[in-house]
Amino acid sequence: MPVIALALLFAFDRVAAGLGNAYVAQVLVLVGINIILAVSLNLINGFTGQLSIGHAGFMAIGAYVAAALSVYGGAEMQAFFHESLHLPMALSRALFFVAVILAGGLSAAVAGVLVGIPTLRLRGDYLAIASLGFGEIIRIIILNIDAVGGARGFSVVPSNYDYDVRFEGIFETYAMVLLTIVAIWHLAYSTRGRAYVAVKNDEIATESLGISATRVKTEAFVVAAFFGGVAGVLFSQSQGYVHTNSFTFLRSVEILVFVVLGGMGSITGSIVAAVVLTIVPEAFRDLSQYRMPAYALVMIAMMVWRPQGLFGRSEMSLAFLGRLLPGTKKEDQ
Repeated sequence: MPVIALALLFAFDRVAAGLGNAYVAQVLVLVGINIILAVSLNLINGFTGQLSIGHAGFMAIGAYVAAALSVYGGAEMQAFFHESLHLPMALSRALFFVAVILAGGLSAAVAGVLVGIPTLRLRGDYLAIASLGFGEIIRIIILNIDAVGGARGFSVVPSNYDYDVRFEGIFETYAMVLLTIVAIWHLAYSTRGRAYVAVKNDEIATESLGISATRVKTEAFVVAAFFGGVAGVLFSQSQGYVHTNSFTFLRSVEILVFVVLGGMGSITGSIVAAVVLTIVPEAFRDLSQYRMPAYALVMIAMMVWRPQGLFGRSEMSLAFLGRLLPGTKKEDQ
């Protein structure tokens, strides 16, 4: 099944490239990045029940680590694979892609450990404030590092033009989207993932069963941070330029809106919300200055009429779609 999915992705990438519309390709890549961000944050906010609003910080770490690795060592790394190890160019680029993804994701995961252990002893609003502070600290630190451009931003420009250090294709992005969804799905709905939901429902009862709530929350935090970093890697590679203004508090709020709109604890809900809330603003780009007020109105409407989100805690299935039809009995979602 994964081989078939990758083959379909490759075919989709070729078809999209054949359209010759760079704007459409860019929007599709952005949709994929937002899906990764929404699904990964849902593991913390939806399944574990912790309110984290600093996800853009992990994205920033992944983006800048990938950009720095590409600029300062990308060409040399590919040259080593291709010229010293005599590997084909396509394989050399694939190994470089894996190295950059792992570097960005693991850097964000390490940050998740360092931040998660002390802050996840907090709950509710206190955790939200702590995660928000973390995101801003990361952004300010990066803003003052001249090696990655500081306030000027940082361009992913190759030092050796014989090797392309960027991979902005649809195939690479959606291969990581597929990996993210499969990994989060298996984790959330495994026996181990039941501990996440147990912590969300009653943390004290979970502790009484011998399950460390702090360990469970830290684990979810680290996994989500890893994939947040991966999304940052894809963002920097697709844009070719990163600036700290792309990782502000508003970016974290935007990711949170994806999760709340789709449903806290629904992976397919997060996917649908990320797709809709990425494409609709692009369709109405002339009204982009009203995007954040529109998000606020959507959040207010959701809290009033459907606080559990569009999908609640359900995943998309034939049974779920059947319950949406008029005249069918609707169960609690």
